[in-house]
Amino acid sequence: MGLIKKIRGEFIDIIQWLDDSPDTLLYRFERYENEIKYGAKLVVRESQVAVFVNEGKIADVFSPGTYTLETQNMPILTTLKGWKYGFHSPFKAETYFANTRQYTDRKWGTSNPIMMRDPEFGPIRLRAFGNYALRVKDPADLIRQVAGTDSRFSTDEITEQLKNIIITRFSDLLAESAIPAFDLATQYDELSALVHKKIAAEFEEYGIELTKFLVENISFPPEVEEAIDKRSSMGVIGNLDRYMQYQSANAMESAAENPGGTAGEGIGLGMGFAMANQMVKGFPQQMGGGSQEMPPPVPGETKVYLAIKGERQGPFNSADLQAKIASGELTKETLVWKSGMENWRKAGEVPEVARMFTVEPPPIPEPEPQD
Repeated sequence: MGLIKKIRGEFIDIIQWLDDSPDTLLYRFERYENEIKYGAKLVVRESQVAVFVNEGKIADVFSPGTYTLETQNMPILTTLKGWKYGFHSPFKAETYFANTRQYTDRKWGTSNPIMMRDPEFGPIRLRAFGNYALRVKDPADLIRQVAGTDSRFSTDEITEQLKNIIITRFSDLLAESAIPAFDLATQYDELSALVHKKIAAEFEEYGIELTKFLVENISFPPEVEEAIDKRSSMGVIGNLDRYMQYQSANAMESAAENPGGTAGEGIGLGMGFAMANQMVKGFPQQMGGGSQEMPPPVPGETKVYLAIKGERQGPFNSADLQAKIASGELTKETLVWKSGMENWRKAGEVPEVARMFTVEPPPIPEPEPQD
């Protein structure tokens, strides 16, 4: 086989690489004992760079184009070989082709949730994923740092290392940003730009350029998403008492439209009583702005409720009301309510309260003239 390769190499005077793989970053062109003939043609296509390596050292680098391999085209190799007056054919050198096109849609994602402290939820776990694009920027650094003498170096051989860099830097930046979890969806562009800037230099250490970085999604754990959905549902429903009244009214209307004999009438009456009970309970609360049920009046002295600054306060007895009047909190215009009243009324219109206000004394009579 060695002889066949040698004979084949004597007839091959064109060095080129036709890449048909989707993930090869670097390819070593195979020649018998790495021999290259004088005057051989080197063809470097667009999105390629050719690198000559002499005795383990990076020599000349060729950009896209066609070259005749002579001393004037290989200044570094000529110096390394000591070709002062031309070189002898053949000479030995390793030829590497680097693919400089962009490799797009490279996936990244957190294998474990990111722990962070959220101002609203407290300690929380988040997952994130997205994609990025890369290309070979410096083939010489790629050979020195990671590829070495690998005859075919692919993206799979460096993907894990790049993903580790991304996840580590992204997790750190996300925690430092202190962006509330609910607001992260509005900051994907900003986070993408910050992470790109933070990790670009580390990619370049391997001779690789990070051309694009995107955060596609940051999500809560499933159990947290369920809790948020429930909370959102309660917000949509709003006032639970009113919702129950609405549901009861609908049920009563349906029973009235579709009577089912005695059973249907019983269901309709039951729904009616239930709705009436809810309305009776909710009516005073809505008027007073409170959320607790109205307590029954204490036997004996009448207890009075006050509406102060839009809030229900009380109940108050006579002594409490006198103190409120003295402090100015209770005036004749203050709305009051007591058991037996249908609605709130001004304090000056309720006899039990109105009499507590100080009545202006009559004018002092003039002294009678003395005889």
